[in-house]
Amino acid sequence: MRKVQIITDTCCDLTPELLERYGIDYARMNTVYEGKESPAELSWTASEVHQFYENIRNGGRYTTTQVPVEEYDRVFRKYLEQDCDIVYIACSTKQSGSVNTAKVLAKKLEEEFKGAKILCMDSNRSAFGEGILAMEAAKLASAGKDAETVYSEIWKIRNTSLEFCAVHTLEYLRRAGRVKGSAAFFGNLFGVKPIIIADAEGNQAAYKKVKGREASITELVNLLKEKIRKPEEQTVYLAHADCKQEEVSALKERIQKEIPCKDVYICSIGPIIGATTGPDAIAVFALGEEVTFVGGEK
Repeated sequence: MRKVQIITDTCCDLTPELLERYGIDYARMNTVYEGKESPAELSWTASEVHQFYENIRNGGRYTTTQVPVEEYDRVFRKYLEQDCDIVYIACSTKQSGSVNTAKVLAKKLEEEFKGAKILCMDSNRSAFGEGILAMEAAKLASAGKDAETVYSEIWKIRNTSLEFCAVHTLEYLRRAGRVKGSAAFFGNLFGVKPIIIADAEGNQAAYKKVKGREASITELVNLLKEKIRKPEEQTVYLAHADCKQEEVSALKERIQKEIPCKDVYICSIGPIIGATTGPDAIAVFALGEEVTFVGGEK
């Protein structure tokens, strides 16, 4: 049986340490800043993370691109030439059309590499919600499951990958077209800190409105506590957009105190997701109760 290689994309926000631990590779999207287009790497340093978000705080704007077809060709060929099958866990199509490009290329490469399989999945998620699914897929691949089994098993759990994110403002998400129905949901309520989730259709959706930053952090913990399943078997992932270290540490301590999870893993919100959330966003991710909420229903 052919080895199965798991590939994802920059939106997954997996750290280099996690990519190496699980043997996952990723296709690079691009960021554009001051007219310069650069590959969106996940191996950025702490100083690079800070500068990225400082630029946004100071009025700079990053835009993003989909994964170029040349990048898919590079990363897919790398593993096809090693006689691997590929399962690609892609960012939600509601947030990026990249997976559609991948599917077109996959058909051509399957014709060139006879017997190879390239299965491209719309994860319905982004950020660490997508990353968790990629890690779960890698576990299945390491256990010797074939590409079809990996794909089908991850497809079943797509909407159990939970995301709860607190942002200071919806402006960056609105600007990028990532939040569904936010204007109608929030209006001009002063001081409201929205809680964003990945909804059942793969949108970034405003789920709750909370007054003030401290209350929004508390709501992250409460929602995670309510929706997580089998926490004792899980690591909770805490990602942030250059937040103050004291705030991040305090949230980690609260999670460890209130939720009996194995560990809390801290990392940065990556360049593609960070360009749309803006600075000071903070989010928690885990597997849990299947998401049925669709943005705009509340």
